[in-house]
Amino acid sequence: MSTVSPAIAASSTVSPAGPAEPLLTGEALRQALDAALPELISLRRHLHAHPELSGNEHQTAALVAGELRGLGWRVREAVGRTGVLAELGPERDVAGEPAPLVALRVDMDALPVEERSGLPYASRHQGVMHACGHDIHTTLGLGVARLLAPLADQLTARVRLLFQPAEETAQGAAWMLADGAMDGVDALFGVHVFPSLPVGSIGVRSGSLTAAAGELEVEVLGEGGHGARPHQSTDAIWIAARVVSGLQEAISRRLDALHPVVVSFGKIEGGQAFNVIADHVRLLGTVRCLDLELHAQLPGWIEDTVKALCEGHGGEARVRYRCISPPVHNDPALTELVADAATELLGRPKVRWLEQPSLGAEDFAELQRDTPGTMFRLGVAGPDGCPPLHNCGFNPDEGCIAVGVQVLTASLLRWIEARRP
Repeated sequence: MSTVSPAIAASSTVSPAGPAEPLLTGEALRQALDAALPELISLRRHLHAHPELSGNEHQTAALVAGELRGLGWRVREAVGRTGVLAELGPERDVAGEPAPLVALRVDMDALPVEERSGLPYASRHQGVMHACGHDIHTTLGLGVARLLAPLADQLTARVRLLFQPAEETAQGAAWMLADGAMDGVDALFGVHVFPSLPVGSIGVRSGSLTAAAGELEVEVLGEGGHGARPHQSTDAIWIAARVVSGLQEAISRRLDALHPVVVSFGKIEGGQAFNVIADHVRLLGTVRCLDLELHAQLPGWIEDTVKALCEGHGGEARVRYRCISPPVHNDPALTELVADAATELLGRPKVRWLEQPSLGAEDFAELQRDTPGTMFRLGVAGPDGCPPLHNCGFNPDEGCIAVGVQVLTASLLRWIEARRP
């Protein structure tokens, strides 16, 4: 099942004392990947057909752990509840000191989306779909594991793979962090599929890559009454509508447009009957912001604004705000390392420097709190494009698997080679 290409073994004869030869040449990397690719695609399709929601990645984790053990990695399960951690390489260097440690994080969870892609390997679990590409990410991690496994005796640093649960609920990174998954890590790499880029290319960016994200809950309190006599009541639905629109207007008039803020309400609950004025409405939404200083001020500003809107129309408000994730901030040196590795493998035109960050969020940022890291975007759009993330028809081009495995493996090896004694 888990086999190693002879191309790697033939190319990995490196003296631990000298930096003369790379651990794995580009040509050997491609040959090894060509041998592994059919099985990696098969694994990806199995994962896609059997998605699991955040915190319930039991079968996915078991499959991952079994594959890694078969390749000779040291494996720990139940790290961050349903997460998997695996290591390869020496724990000590030649001087007896802890060996340098580099990590790669990939996520495993799916979304509560009913798949309508029409693929022969579409989800077999009703209402659950890999609509954000985490099946691709998991496959990339397993691909890297396959290519690095035969190099175990030549590595002068440890490699740690983090297969993370519950990214979609922004909980998994914190769970793994609490279980020591980042202990001793010197550098962290990550990847995410990107439908806006064509397959065969990647996107890199130094500094801010994603936004800080928060979860916003607003309870609008009014006073019920008969639907025929609204003047005798305080209509919580009408006030909630004012909150939804008024908050957008306040953002455009009261906050600096050079520091964008997005507030989107995705759920509204309220009312009991068609002819009864509602006395209570609950709004649930998300807040995104790129500026950390502004993000720290937003909870108080939003609460004051919402309460003023409600009180101005005779109601009251309860506001709760929860920070989901800080922004992903890409370390410049590590980003350059990825760009250089990808340029050598793919050619300069295939490595795109992204001008703008995304207002999406990623709990990869939690793992970066005390460790430099970088995440790159992996192009997945085929000749006919690709539906957006979280869409029921999301269908990334599987050609991205070869690209992602190559770039990640080469980046990890470059980091290790730069630290040879």
